[in-house]
Amino acid sequence: MVHFDFEALLLILATVSGVIWLADIAFLARLRQQPATSKTRREPVVVEYAKAFFPVLFAVLLLRAFLFEPFRIPSGSMMPSLLVGDFILVNKFSYGLRAPVWHTRITEGKRPERGDVVVFRYPEDESQDYIKRVVGLPDDHIRYYNRRLLVNGVAVSIKKDRVYQGLAELNQMKRANGCDRPRARCQVFVEQQGDASYNIMLDPDQYSVQGEFIVPEGNYFVMGDNRDNSSDSRIWGYVPEENLVGKAIRVWMHWDWREQGTGFDPSRIGQKISN
Repeated sequence: MVHFDFEALLLILATVSGVIWLADIAFLARLRQQPATSKTRREPVVVEYAKAFFPVLFAVLLLRAFLFEPFRIPSGSMMPSLLVGDFILVNKFSYGLRAPVWHTRITEGKRPERGDVVVFRYPEDESQDYIKRVVGLPDDHIRYYNRRLLVNGVAVSIKKDRVYQGLAELNQMKRANGCDRPRARCQVFVEQQGDASYNIMLDPDQYSVQGEFIVPEGNYFVMGDNRDNSSDSRIWGYVPEENLVGKAIRVWMHWDWREQGTGFDPSRIGQKISN
């Protein structure tokens, strides 16, 4: 997910409009006061706009910085759980409140658990937001071979769910990538770690990135649910705790302009993101 720092823009606009409003209350309003026999001066336009927009900007800033933030899914790395064009809601206080823009921790929250779907600032380019599923916690020993995940020497439970139907299942236009390419043989499985149960997708026609990893303290190991079509911790490493943005909780809309028709799918509205 390409990141535009809308949060910084909101902070600047809210600060400027708030300063103008306070300056008017403290100084400018007095200068406009006239004797009772004189005509009252009208407020400057900039003050009117500041008074109108500051409460809205401040409320949106608080909501977006500390409570919930919307994101759009741009790739298929989290299929079949999340689809291209899904708009998701991210809980930003699950892992502790952070200051807007600077991202310094304000309050302690709970730590991510295995199976959580998290949004985070990509460690190699923090101007981008990524979304993946946490499969490894600090100090975990992760092994991924032959498309099987082992955590601390224990194979993660997996069972076959269905054959992915691709274009027919999603009613999408033809795409020559991943599991939506023509004649793909992708399989959907249910993977379970503790109480977390979720779908993953395996693509026998793709190369599967394998390896063995020890998760450093203060970091997390993440993978895409579309295991063979995902750039994740197997490739670029771990996610530091300070890069966490929040926990993905629900799909609130789906619209993909690349699909046939309108690209709007009302059936996905309100779907809980499994973990």
